[in-house]
Amino acid sequence: MKPQTAPTCALALAVLLATGPAYAHNLAQAGTPADSTPAAAAPPAAHPHDASYDEYRQHLTALKAIVDSCAKYRDIKACDPAQVGVDDRVPVSTAPNAERRLVRYGWLRVLLSRAQDKDTDPSENGADAKKQTAPATGTPKEEARPPKRTTTQLLIDAKDRLAGDLAQIDKPSAETPAHAEQRAVMNQVLAGRDFANLEEPTAKDSALEKVGNWLNKIFDSAARLTQHSAWVGRVLVWGFILAICIGLVWGLMQLERRWRVRLVPDDHAPAPGAASARDWQLWLEDARRAAAAGLWREAIHFVYWASISRLESRRLWPADRARTPREYLALVAADDARKPGLTTLTGSFERVWYGGRPAGETDYRKAEEIASALIAGSTPAVSTSGGSGR
Repeated sequence: MKPQTAPTCALALAVLLATGPAYAHNLAQAGTPADSTPAAAAPPAAHPHDASYDEYRQHLTALKAIVDSCAKYRDIKACDPAQVGVDDRVPVSTAPNAERRLVRYGWLRVLLSRAQDKDTDPSENGADAKKQTAPATGTPKEEARPPKRTTTQLLIDAKDRLAGDLAQIDKPSAETPAHAEQRAVMNQVLAGRDFANLEEPTAKDSALEKVGNWLNKIFDSAARLTQHSAWVGRVLVWGFILAICIGLVWGLMQLERRWRVRLVPDDHAPAPGAASARDWQLWLEDARRAAAAGLWREAIHFVYWASISRLESRRLWPADRARTPREYLALVAADDARKPGLTTLTGSFERVWYGGRPAGETDYRKAEEIASALIAGSTPAVSTSGGSGR
């Protein structure tokens, strides 16, 4: 066993001696906390600081000193990003409650973190730049790239930037121009003919705009819904068409009911034998002569046709001599204020003239009162109680 283990131990010792310096160097680097992980930039505070102009000036002065110290020492302590502090919110003017702008310092934190490692050899950068700009034999010519700026140069630029910010604070804030010339030109343009009829939107226009926006939102919602369910779109389309058809039918029926009796042109004379072919005044005179003679049935008959002649002359219906009293009554619209009086007068006339019931002075006086109101165009007072007037 001993003759075999001696060569093995010798070989292990040789490998340990060969790899020992590198392994020890790696252990030394791993044991150094500062070199094990690169320094990270300190995150800014969640809420920036609302700084005044004096506080902002002091902060910039302190940052310049930090950059100078970092450029001089280039170590972890001098280039600690935590020294930068929080971002500032600076007012844009000296007016009270002025708007503020946010000044971030993240770029400076990153720069200080990089500045903890010193720059590489400038000769290597120059060689790299020459290697990038020199064309390679047998290969396409590469684009020339400018050499990268070193951290030292970036620190100088940062110092100049902070100095420029300090100089900008000391400058007097420019007053807002009055724009008098521009305002005069705009007033001249608005006073032209093209803008003569411009008016401010009224409350009605605003309400219509809101209704239009509301309808647009409904249609947009329906369009998005139809993308997921196609049958919803078909139901909406056919429901809309069906509603329009129902509305048209209903409207035509209403028009037919209201305009069943069309106005007769003025140049058409009433047909012979129609009630309006004889003036209503003549009918009324006949009624009064019959009443003076005590002929109450004939008097009510004349009073009724005097009313029909007057309404027909007002183009309430077209003249027709073959029309019955009930047909005259059906031609009057249901919402017409004259229909109750004409209904009462028609019933009295039919009972007396066609029904053969006896009539008296009281019946005539009531019929004449209703007829006078219809002739005058006013609403007759209809009484529910009545008598035979015998």
